[in-house]
Amino acid sequence: MKLRTIAICVLALGISGVANAAGEIIIKFSHVVAPDTPKGQAAERFKQVAEKLTRGRVKVEVYPNSQLYKDREEIEALQSGAVQMLAPSLSKFGPMGAPEFQLFDLPFLFPNQETLHRVMDGEAGKKLFAKLDTKGVTGLTFWDNGFKQMSSNKPMHAPTDLNGLKMRIQSSKVLNAQMKALGANPQVMAFSEVYTALQQGVVDGTENPVSNFYTQKMHEVQKHMTISNHGYLGYAVIVNKTFWDGLPADVRTSLNQAMKEATVYERDIAQKDNDDALARVIAAKTTTVYTLTPTERAEWQKTLLPLQKEFETIIGADLIKIANTTAAQVAKEQSVAKPAEKATPKK
Repeated sequence: MKLRTIAICVLALGISGVANAAGEIIIKFSHVVAPDTPKGQAAERFKQVAEKLTRGRVKVEVYPNSQLYKDREEIEALQSGAVQMLAPSLSKFGPMGAPEFQLFDLPFLFPNQETLHRVMDGEAGKKLFAKLDTKGVTGLTFWDNGFKQMSSNKPMHAPTDLNGLKMRIQSSKVLNAQMKALGANPQVMAFSEVYTALQQGVVDGTENPVSNFYTQKMHEVQKHMTISNHGYLGYAVIVNKTFWDGLPADVRTSLNQAMKEATVYERDIAQKDNDDALARVIAAKTTTVYTLTPTERAEWQKTLLPLQKEFETIIGADLIKIANTTAAQVAKEQSVAKPAEKATPKK
């Protein structure tokens, strides 16, 4: 009822925004991670650039660490107009009726960031954002977190090592199937609850990019991490469609430009943040970090790649084909580039 009441008030403002006494357009940007993560830093960068480009007509209020809403609440809050902007993880869109976004949950589909960005910024990304129009949501861009690693309190070198473990996942049919394929028991849980659940043994482990693992202090309660790069965690920056469509055209143009700048910044720092976080986890000496060998990685792939075929009818065979075709094209380009680099004489 509270969210509905706020939504009615928002719609009544004409431009579908929340204005303060000074007449500024207020954008409440809510997210669930720490301010020093790639997403947290990019949200602040968007705020700075947006306020500068709009010459004070827009004020962006950033609320990190689930200060306003938890994982399960934030999409509803956006649709109702209680907040204007979110950057939820891509797994959140399946439960809201856009299962095609589970493309990004498929294990071992994206071998590198170049493939990811081409898929996100190309035809597939446009198709996915079009699915949100009927949900009262407009998609603006995709942000990175990074490739996911497995963690628990036991070594995990082979897929069978996860047998029987209670593993926290986001709400996603693909992630549920992934953990079951590994013999684990998937447990859906809000991100803000994971540390305590690990500490108390409610769950045995989880999957996360290292930046999330470190900033949420999971290295204090997880003895082992396997560098598996088996999956990807990214975000879609989205806005309330009624709010966005109701903005003055020049303001919307400035906000789009601010978002482009924030996206370039976010993608630049995401991998560095993960690399730095991994170094800090290793330095803390509370978590043993293990990297899969090529042979072990092949065994994980053998176990998990069949999920692509299993989810074709849900995600869309066309989207999975785009991702695989793009990966092959990138691999071909990289294989051609490497011999050329070797052949170039050093000055």
